[in-house]
Amino acid sequence: MSKKIGYAVVGLGVGKNHAKAAHASKNADLVAVCDLLQDRLDAVKEFAPDVLTYTDFDEMLKNEDIDIISIALPSAMHAEFAVKAMEAGKNVLVEKPIDITVEAAQKIEEARVRTGKKAGVIHQNRNNANMKPIYDAVWGGKIGKVILGDFAVKWHRTQEYYDNGGWRGTWGMDGGGSLMNQAVHTVDLMQWLMGDVESVTSHMGIYNHDIETEDLTMSIVKFKSGAVANFISSTCIYKPQTGTAIRIYGSNGSIEADSDKLQTWKFMDASETEEAEMLEKYAGNGAAVANDPTLCMGHTSMVENMISAVMNDTDPQILPLEAIKSVRIVNSIYESARTGKTIVF
Repeated sequence: MSKKIGYAVVGLGVGKNHAKAAHASKNADLVAVCDLLQDRLDAVKEFAPDVLTYTDFDEMLKNEDIDIISIALPSAMHAEFAVKAMEAGKNVLVEKPIDITVEAAQKIEEARVRTGKKAGVIHQNRNNANMKPIYDAVWGGKIGKVILGDFAVKWHRTQEYYDNGGWRGTWGMDGGGSLMNQAVHTVDLMQWLMGDVESVTSHMGIYNHDIETEDLTMSIVKFKSGAVANFISSTCIYKPQTGTAIRIYGSNGSIEADSDKLQTWKFMDASETEEAEMLEKYAGNGAAVANDPTLCMGHTSMVENMISAVMNDTDPQILPLEAIKSVRIVNSIYESARTGKTIVF
């Protein structure tokens, strides 16, 4: 396919990163962007002066030059707009979470099957440089029998962050707080690395913000493999370079990482040289994302993957059914915290 892929974005908060990635791609043209706020449209014009701007999504859908639309709206709007786009003949790349309920997310999968269009979902942390060796060590058996996981998203968000836009920290539009918005990426990594979840037992609360939803959760997660994990999410934790803990312990070794920085690589059959080489190679520097959400890294790889999928008629990296798993886990954690019961899958 020699023609460049026509790309568009709706929602120019985090969607601005999608637009930049599409504009920079050698295989795509950033054709159009859509948002209700003129200053956001103008900001895209600064790096893509020829882009068409829309405030009406239905009008943008009429543009026949558009092949892919990134859906980067508030979370509860993802399914509605993704389905509408696919029914208009467009492929879609949906920001995380795919939507805020399993039922809504399944509508995206149903539309994908019904229309034959492609639907991918953003979970870019799978593409952190250290994730491939960690995944290979776990699923390739190097770590031995997986016994314990420890995952913690201890971030900081100001009250102003929640007040801006009016949808963050609401059940209706955000679908949750620290867990659904910030930690859903790490929920995705947890289930991707450790396998299918069997049950969750959880606590949540509002500790340091004036919001509807929680700003802290603590959960014990049991997996069908028999392994267990501790999972924490919070937007109350203030300290320099607050990161994301990803720790997995097995019968033959231990792996610990902070975001994209590998911290521990200990195996019974590994030499000190191997450990030193791995720690040097995967030293990472992405922890700053935790304190500045505008720095969201990794979108380029996901946008390029989506462009490639349309060009080469292949599946996007993360399909809706895979993305639904993290939404099911998140909502089960909320249900457990509300009811005080263990939720069995």
